[in-house]
Amino acid sequence: MAQKTETKKAGLPAVDTELARRLLGDMMLIRRFEEKAAEAYALGKIGGFLHLSIGEEAVAAGATSVLRRDDYAISTYREHGHCLAKGADPRRVMAELFGRRDGLSKGKGGSMHLFDKSVNFLGGHAIVGAHLPLAAGVGFAINYEGADQVCVCYFGDGAVPQGEFHEAMNLSALWKLPMIWICENNRYAMGTSLERALAQTEIWKFGEVYGIPSEPVDGMDVLAVRDVVGRAVERARTDKTPTLIEARTYRFRGHSMRDPAGAVYRTKEEVEREKLRDPIALFRDKAIKAGWLSEADVRAIEKDVNDRIDDAVAFADASPEPPVEWLLTDIYKED
Repeated sequence: MAQKTETKKAGLPAVDTELARRLLGDMMLIRRFEEKAAEAYALGKIGGFLHLSIGEEAVAAGATSVLRRDDYAISTYREHGHCLAKGADPRRVMAELFGRRDGLSKGKGGSMHLFDKSVNFLGGHAIVGAHLPLAAGVGFAINYEGADQVCVCYFGDGAVPQGEFHEAMNLSALWKLPMIWICENNRYAMGTSLERALAQTEIWKFGEVYGIPSEPVDGMDVLAVRDVVGRAVERARTDKTPTLIEARTYRFRGHSMRDPAGAVYRTKEEVEREKLRDPIALFRDKAIKAGWLSEADVRAIEKDVNDRIDDAVAFADASPEPPVEWLLTDIYKED
């Protein structure tokens, strides 16, 4: 029988075995997917750029756990975890990274441009900050159609100095758009520390300027993320109030596979210290201690995740490359 020992917050159901399995499973799926992607990149099976979110899994898993399937999510180029948590098929995501025809975008988008309309995941955008106005447009469309969906927009601390960030915040407040803005603050953007890039380093406070609810959250704690995003979703769905959330997280790898460790701008000691707060280990230990999961449950989840990712790699390997003539298809041209 599912145990419920956590007090309710933000109107959310108490944590039980089913929810604990989902949260741990989603975080493990993201972690294992990206570890395999890194291996495939090293073997030359993935080309171009590859940006990993290893260490940041709690943000995607916690936020998505309070969304409906028809809610929207839009993200940056570090979006594998957001796409998987939203419900995209790992096989098709991996095939996209491999540049194969069975990928989400027929192999044409690659790692930075994942898109899956079937789960309302709207990308994957490679230009820093450029997707924030697009997300505001999604919020506007929801209101225009009289719907009750919400849109979650993920972005990094490197997008905050961009003009698009402030334009999007202003419009979402002015027009009362059902937006949840989630800044995944990993402290270094591409490779510049927060203190060297922002005069105001407490990013959540920018929401106060625009008169919208805003707060920081421990981005390494999946339940804390779930709670704060749950409250934001409730506000957005009921009275169209947008929210700015600063999820303070940390990526264990470098900016991309071309910067594997981020050793130029941070120390090895710092990285090892941050790894002590691995979100997967923290939640696993908490779930076992609280009685939501047993050791056997954890082993079963891990085996299931490993099997799914092995299947995803095999699927991607077996998928054919797109034919040359596809270069001239799916192209938008305005006369």
